[in-house]
Amino acid sequence: MKPSQDYDRVEKAIGYLEKHFQEQPTLEKLAQTAGLSPFHFQKLFKRWAGVTPKQFLGYLTAQHAKERLARSRSVLETAYEAGLSGPGRLHDLMVSVEAMTPGEYKNGGAGLRILWGIHPTLFGEALIAMTARGVCGLSFLDARPALAALKELKLSWPRAQWVQDQVRTSGAIRSIFSGKRSKVKVLMKGTDFQLKVWEALLKVPQGSVCSYQDLARRIRKPKASRAVGSAVGQNKVAYLIPCHRVIRESGVLGDYRWGSARKKALLGWEEAKG
Repeated sequence: MKPSQDYDRVEKAIGYLEKHFQEQPTLEKLAQTAGLSPFHFQKLFKRWAGVTPKQFLGYLTAQHAKERLARSRSVLETAYEAGLSGPGRLHDLMVSVEAMTPGEYKNGGAGLRILWGIHPTLFGEALIAMTARGVCGLSFLDARPALAALKELKLSWPRAQWVQDQVRTSGAIRSIFSGKRSKVKVLMKGTDFQLKVWEALLKVPQGSVCSYQDLARRIRKPKASRAVGSAVGQNKVAYLIPCHRVIRESGVLGDYRWGSARKKALLGWEEAKG
């Protein structure tokens, strides 16, 4: 079975857990939502997440998220005190950010050649776009038509040359989702404030989370948590710029541009692998 097909089944179960976790649904009920027998669902889920559905259920509670947030703060303090600041330092996926120059920002990507492709991943089908300088777009598709997602991405680079290249983009996808610590570059288009927020996100290690207030303090704008939230939502490079690791101070995991069930899947998967 393809990774995306595995994820589609798992996501249905996570979506059900999202709505009914207080009821502590049984393995049989979760398997039913995925259209599998309990035996096959348990086997699929553990292969995908590395933990049982029951263990994963624990990761989705607000209390667990609050405890995780408290633990993560000490991890973040250590990371910053160790000098992990600036776009040249890398998080666990070895990601570095290059910003567009003001001139490139203004001309809408004129002269830029962007390769794009659509590929299965551990978290569903994804659209990736990349230039010679790095990945400039990564989004999960769900039931959304691929061409609609591509059209939205093109709005950020309206004067660029867009070329579909499944071979070269598949190599990038493998590098991103294989777990190998090869260096991945991203090319970001944003305001100075947005770039600071996105760079701060790179310092949140896999298995950790932070709040919008934490990020605001990290960029030395302690009263700008709402603006930080807006910048997080404008991120067009899923997973690599880990906006899924931002949760609310209350422990509520919150919304996600590519679906709340996927956010929970990403966080639970990362913690299980942690």
